[in-house]
Amino acid sequence: MSAPVKIGDLRNRVQIESAARASDGGGGATVTWTAVADVWAAIWTRTSGETFEHDRTAGRATHDIWIRHRAGVKPEMRIRSGTRVFDILGVIDVEDRARWLKLPVLERDL
Repeated sequence: MSAPVKIGDLRNRVQIESAARASDGGGGATVTWTAVADVWAAIWTRTSGETFEHDRTAGRATHDIWIRHRAGVKPEMRIRSGTRVFDILGVIDVEDRARWLKLPVLERDL
């Protein structure tokens, strides 16, 4: 079995970002996101819909983002494509061959 993604499907230039937490001096923390890498990706929508959260209607969409294998990608990271932000839900090494990563993600409603 081979991965369904082809090199030509990698049409989206995305940033992989990592969070850094710094104390705000009041017992909380400030989170800043730092770019780890710019990579080419295929973004495929799986589901979409709406939910009612925090007294408002919020859109939800799940996607699979495919990238070439890259060490160090973790679910604590996120993907940014322009103004779109995707929380990484998992990191799958497709066929355990270190060729492709499949990242199930949840798109944030900004």
